[in-house]
Amino acid sequence: MNMELLKFAAIDIGSNAVRLLLVNVLKNGGKAEFRKSSIVRMPVRLGDAVFENQLIPDDKVEKLIHTLKAYHHLMEVQDVVSYKACATSAMREADNGVEIVERIKHETGISIDIISGDQEASIIYSNGVAEKIDESKPYLYVDVGGGSTEISLFYKNEVIASRSFKMGTVRMLKNLVKEGVREEMKSWLRSVTEDYQKLELIGTGGNINKFFKLARRKEGKPISYYHLMELYDKLEALSYEERIKTVGLNPDRADVIIPAGEIFLNIMRWTNVKRIFIPKIGLADGMVKQLYKEYASGK
Repeated sequence: MNMELLKFAAIDIGSNAVRLLLVNVLKNGGKAEFRKSSIVRMPVRLGDAVFENQLIPDDKVEKLIHTLKAYHHLMEVQDVVSYKACATSAMREADNGVEIVERIKHETGISIDIISGDQEASIIYSNGVAEKIDESKPYLYVDVGGGSTEISLFYKNEVIASRSFKMGTVRMLKNLVKEGVREEMKSWLRSVTEDYQKLELIGTGGNINKFFKLARRKEGKPISYYHLMELYDKLEALSYEERIKTVGLNPDRADVIIPAGEIFLNIMRWTNVKRIFIPKIGLADGMVKQLYKEYASGK
């Protein structure tokens, strides 16, 4: 049986960082195996100004364009057969977002889709995590980004409810989360989960991945609420500089990891979830899965 190797790429233009994920897809008969080849992450921080004045400034646009030019070259070197680029919270809230997307297309050749919060949640869910876990249990799927938090409740491989909230790490750092959003998230979570017992949580995003690494857990093993809270308390007690020097966090991670931990802990507390699974996947992984389906179906 002949094996076919295909290469796909996904570009996730977030409020904190811009990521390029390169994936090898091994097609053997009717099966496809996805193997991450490499991931490049640049902390452009588009959300810094957007959440304050609804505009992405020129210096950030220039950094974004340089980043995407580099990503375009990397995709060419890797002989990528198909790619997808999505922009999330910062770009969709920027008054000049559409104008920037047009300029990027002209200067880099990369086409970008500005996606809604609901679309973001749907793409993240399409990773197929629900298929690999105990489908008899209900799960909350939570992705915390720089500008927003996407939450999906699924049970028996079906999405029961999904919602995007304008509460993200960069937005929290700049004290730009609007009044009432926290209570709205709390109320919504309690409402949609009240009929489900033994709820567990799946967390995605760079910050929760870092918590997982600090917890030194084996892949596939969950972190308890109390262990996560202990890690959070230790990091929160350190200064920004100490998190960099003594813990070894990157400068662009050392600040946002605190609000991310707060969001995850709050969600677990509000829903009485005792442990969190961290599969190290995110929006870009879901984008690749969608790309392959489109490619395989001949679209």
